[in-house]
Amino acid sequence: MSKQNVINIGLCGFGTVGQGVWKHLTRARADLETRLDVRLEVRRVAVKNIRRKRKIRIPLRKLTDDALSVATDPKIDIVCELMGGTDLARQVTLAALRAGKVVVSANKALISAYGAEIFATARKHGGHFFFEASVAGGIPIIKALREGLVANRFPQIYGILNGTCNYILTEMEERDESYSVVLAEAKQLGFAEADEALDVQGWDAAHKAAVLAWLAHGIWVNPKHMIVEGIDRITPADFKNATALGYGIKLLAIISRDFATDELSVRVHPTLLPEGNVIANVSGVYNAISVTGDVVGTTLYVGKGAGQDATASAVISDIVDAVAMLSNCRGMHLISEVPLPTDSGVKLSPLEKIRGRYYLRLTVRDEPGVLAQIASVMARHHVSIASVIQNPSEATGTASLVLTTHESHELAMRSTIKQLSRLARVVDQPLLMRISDFIA
Repeated sequence: MSKQNVINIGLCGFGTVGQGVWKHLTRARADLETRLDVRLEVRRVAVKNIRRKRKIRIPLRKLTDDALSVATDPKIDIVCELMGGTDLARQVTLAALRAGKVVVSANKALISAYGAEIFATARKHGGHFFFEASVAGGIPIIKALREGLVANRFPQIYGILNGTCNYILTEMEERDESYSVVLAEAKQLGFAEADEALDVQGWDAAHKAAVLAWLAHGIWVNPKHMIVEGIDRITPADFKNATALGYGIKLLAIISRDFATDELSVRVHPTLLPEGNVIANVSGVYNAISVTGDVVGTTLYVGKGAGQDATASAVISDIVDAVAMLSNCRGMHLISEVPLPTDSGVKLSPLEKIRGRYYLRLTVRDEPGVLAQIASVMARHHVSIASVIQNPSEATGTASLVLTTHESHELAMRSTIKQLSRLARVVDQPLLMRISDFIA
């Protein structure tokens, strides 16, 4: 094979994902080289500590602690940014794109924060950016949206985008166990980070939702402008209440667009899903995404959303697409990283336009007149009560009061929660969850 047919790859970052890419690329190299008619060479690998012992052995001559040198190496064709974070990752990505290279990234936080800059740089300098692994691990959702469903507009996309949260919620429900106990176990098993906040408070899913919103609607939505709520206040009692109502609980990212008004809402929060809903029954570290297109209808994607193998699979898929593009390989299915044109008519939905039903749990003093006082506050904000469940509380002299509502909207519920929190008879911050009637 001639020298011209060698595609050199640089890995920036050699943690869990980077080692997975090396491992599976090495295992599949012969088959990939035959299919692509090129020779694949991992030329350099940037790490934090060259001398650190690793489970996967790699020749010392390939290692460097200078990630920017990998990005700018003229002999490297494809740069895989697998470091995480946004500062150095942004520098490496932009440097490689300015050099006209292909960048493959699994970094949803980077894309959410700097996507517009990254794609503008790629267009200006002739670089290319591939990012299949950034949203749902091994689920090829980006290819689905940009290729298989390209003829569609998307009024609704929703799903589970964080495997850590889904694992925690699954274990809490199945074992009737507390959040804190399951979280500690998830950390021991490697399903949760030492600092779990990004996952359990919903921000990881929000970064991914921002990428999906851009793919589907051509608009960047800063997570600060989304409704973002986490799972850390959910209790085993909430699962029992949800079951009694005919629902399960999942942390969902929901992207909805009203094409009549061109209003878009992007939100991440715990949601009660009907027990018959497919996504309500997706358990463990799996992700699941429901995509409704105006042509195809609803399609569903389920698979491992995180972990070394699932993410490495998506990264290698992007590498293969990049190699096919660089070598003009015919018959390969390519994803274009050219962004959709920004639709200046799209605007974020105001809170009063985001409508739905709600689950509200309150810990209250166990005394006469409490429910009447709460109902009065809710009526003041035009929130109608649909059902009431009263349970004993762990604290003496208190009760757990669970209310579900008829359809209302986010602004009314925020005002209601704010006023309820001020009542002397309400002894803890109310917990609000949305109730969805998604069928699939």
